[in-house]
Amino acid sequence: MGAEQKAAAPEHKAAAGMLKELGRRLAQGEAGPLLVLLMVSVIWAFFQFQNDRFLSPGNLTNLMLQQAAVATISIGVVLILLLGEIDLSVGAVSGFCSSVMAVMIVSRGLSPLLAVLAALGLGMMIGLFNGFMVTRFRIPSFVVTLAGSLALVGLQLYVLGETGTVNLNADFVINLTYYYFPPVVGWAIAAAAIALVFAFALIGRARRHAAGLRVGSLRGLIFKNALVGAAIGALVFIVNQDRGLPLVVCIVFALALIFSYFTERTRFGRHIFAVGGNDEAARRAGIKINHVRVIVFMLGSTLAASGGILAASRLRAVNQSSGGSDLLLMAIAGPVIAGTSLFGGRGSVWSALLGALVIGSIANGMNLLAFESSVKYIVTGTVLIAAVTLEAVTRMRRQASR
Repeated sequence: MGAEQKAAAPEHKAAAGMLKELGRRLAQGEAGPLLVLLMVSVIWAFFQFQNDRFLSPGNLTNLMLQQAAVATISIGVVLILLLGEIDLSVGAVSGFCSSVMAVMIVSRGLSPLLAVLAALGLGMMIGLFNGFMVTRFRIPSFVVTLAGSLALVGLQLYVLGETGTVNLNADFVINLTYYYFPPVVGWAIAAAAIALVFAFALIGRARRHAAGLRVGSLRGLIFKNALVGAAIGALVFIVNQDRGLPLVVCIVFALALIFSYFTERTRFGRHIFAVGGNDEAARRAGIKINHVRVIVFMLGSTLAASGGILAASRLRAVNQSSGGSDLLLMAIAGPVIAGTSLFGGRGSVWSALLGALVIGSIANGMNLLAFESSVKYIVTGTVLIAAVTLEAVTRMRRQASR
């Protein structure tokens, strides 16, 4: 018995050490994705207990469709937050650009593809203007983008005209959110996505090793990517029980994968983190900080326009409220809840998807339970305040530990 206790002692110490390390990482905000997934588990368990339709394949598919536009806009928001800036015009940009697209298709007879490209180009030009005003005249980004959002709302009303609503019937646009892949194709896409994620992880590990930087264990990398693969497999299995894998989910995942690689594996991505962490140090290191800011604002507004197009596709229309309501709140709140810092220099593109999942789950669950609008706003605002408070506390702890 004594020998068994001695043999078990190292195992208990190892387990205690892992729990201690996990607690440290949670306390310092280094295990954001895990914390968010735990939050999602609690939210899903609560709403499933209240309404057994919540975790049905049909409702989970609807949840993904509902949050596709928000997640797309949030990816751009993450890029801007990494700079330590804020863009309060992303909701207005999405509504204005989607309205221009709809009018071009319906009233001007333009090809849907060209109309979509024009809307994306318009979003890029708006971002260029925002970035120029922030860098050239040193105007705080929240002032520039707040003023811009007001102007864009007015332009949107002018573009839509007296009717205020434009119905879309172009298959190219509508199929962005209403096309579902057959089960076999869905599984093939899932296999390709898992392979791509694992390949990117291996490439990143090899680059860090070649640069002489510290790399984690290969076993840990395999375990982490196995969890990602299991999540993707579970997603495809669930949606195949309903209508199949939606095209829009693939679009959003592809955007997240591309911009995750862009921010974490490229020189320009490292420049974004450097400028957000300490712009003066970045300038002295030879980084063209104004150049970085302008490009990021352009990317942010282009992704906002993309989100507006996806929202118009889902609703099959645009109207005077497109881009309004709580879209801006949800687009910014999601990444913050999932661990992206409001102070710049820390965060991940994947927080856009995780945050949209949290916000969307809460909104979807409250809709199923027929909560009043006042309650929905109170709950969403409370969650955001809690997330910002947690971010502030972890930031102070990190500064105190240095």
